[in-house]
Amino acid sequence: MKFKTASVILIAILSLSFIGPANLAAQQQDDRQLLQVREQVWRAWFANDTAALHKLVPPETIVMSGREENWEHQTDVFKGAAEFQSNGGKLIRLEFPRTEVQHFGNVAIVWSNYLYEIETNGKRSVSTGHSSEIFVFRDGQWTNPGWHTNSTH
Repeated sequence: MKFKTASVILIAILSLSFIGPANLAAQQQDDRQLLQVREQVWRAWFANDTAALHKLVPPETIVMSGREENWEHQTDVFKGAAEFQSNGGKLIRLEFPRTEVQHFGNVAIVWSNYLYEIETNGKRSVSTGHSSEIFVFRDGQWTNPGWHTNSTH
C-alpha cells in the first residue's frame, strides 16, 4: 500500500514538472502576446486601421452579436469599422476587467468582460458586455477568425 501511495505521489510530482514554472511562464508569455493581439483587433476596428484588420481578421471570419440577427463576415467587420470612423466615432477608453483564456493546440478562446467608451458627434457613451473570441495561431501570428459579443449596457 505504501508503494502505491508513493507511486501516485511520484507520478503527480513528475506531471507537475511538465506544467511547472518553465512551461507556465511560457504559457503566460504566450497569453500576454495573445491578449495584446486581442486588444489590437479591437483598437484597429475603432480606428478603422484596415492594414491591421487585414492582418488580424482573416477572410473566414464569422461574427455574432447579441443584438444582431445576421452573422457578419470579414467584409462586414471592415464595413462597420469604416462606418464608425466616417460617422466621427472615436474610441476614448477600452478595458477588459475580467479575462480567462483556454488553449486547445493552436486555438485559444478568450472569454472577457469588456467596457468601452466612445465619442460620436461630440456625445460620449459607455458600453459594457461579454465577449467570446476565437484566436488561431498560424504562420507565427495570432489571428481572430471569430467572436461573439453580448452587450449588457
